[in-house]
Amino acid sequence: MARFPARLALLGSATALTAVQLVAAQPAAAADYQWVALGDSYTAGVIQAAGDTFEIPRDGCERTDRSYPQIIDRDLGEFIELTNVSCGAATIEDVTHNAQEPVGRSVPGIPDPDAPFPAVPPQSEVVKADTDVITVGVGGNTLGFADILFKCVELGQGTGGVGTPCKNELAASIPAKLTKVGTDYDQMLAKLHEKGPNAKILAIGYPTVIPKDTSKCQHNDIHQFLSITSGDLDWLRTDVLEPLNKAVEKSAGTQDSATFVDLYGSSADHSVCDAGKWVEGIFDSNDRMALVHPNARGHRNAADHVTSEILSAIAGS
Repeated sequence: MARFPARLALLGSATALTAVQLVAAQPAAAADYQWVALGDSYTAGVIQAAGDTFEIPRDGCERTDRSYPQIIDRDLGEFIELTNVSCGAATIEDVTHNAQEPVGRSVPGIPDPDAPFPAVPPQSEVVKADTDVITVGVGGNTLGFADILFKCVELGQGTGGVGTPCKNELAASIPAKLTKVGTDYDQMLAKLHEKGPNAKILAIGYPTVIPKDTSKCQHNDIHQFLSITSGDLDWLRTDVLEPLNKAVEKSAGTQDSATFVDLYGSSADHSVCDAGKWVEGIFDSNDRMALVHPNARGHRNAADHVTSEILSAIAGS
């Protein structure tokens, strides 16, 4: 692994710009490092605000050209070869051992016109003995966040934004869901280490979706959280989304080969309800279905942080 110049060791806090400069300084050569990107829609991109799908024929996973793996591939592609098999709607088990049936850009009641798509293999199958870096961003679908979110939209209708109807109905079910996230994540990391014993695993956390100050969020705004009440947004932040990140961080902390990559703090002022949002609401600013996913700016932020960790992983190998 000592194939890259020693000065890379100085780049532990490198930004994507530094990475671009570094790449430009290298002689043209085949990529020396193998990187595998795994994960769900927060990795794949999926929504139009995160770019265009670029793979023909489409496989239904909806990887977009402004998602963070593709940004990093453009920045670092001269010395790291990317294999990106992230897929919208993927669960942790879809990374570990399930053959997933992608849904494309299907939304409730409106199937993707190209659906159904053939099943794709478990994402872990692309990890090989010579893989150097694995990035994986997954867990939200195992938690069932999309279902929770839309149940909160449903229960918030007619409330005028008052009360916590979603918390009242769903709170009791969340601890068991979080426990499953932790258990499945532990098993996934073990599997990835087994298949790529020399790889550094970067466990990517989720960005800030809901602000600490939920008075920023306008009730019944289609570009935010529609009818979810302020009280339920507070509950979703403190009892669902923040614990999800903690579960991922805790699992990563049990593996010597894994490092947690925190996106939450850096995106704190760029929630769905902030003017400079990095995550779109139910609909994006162009009234396209977005279903609370990062836009291109959110993926750029993720790319900066993940780039730094990739460079650090290579420098330390």
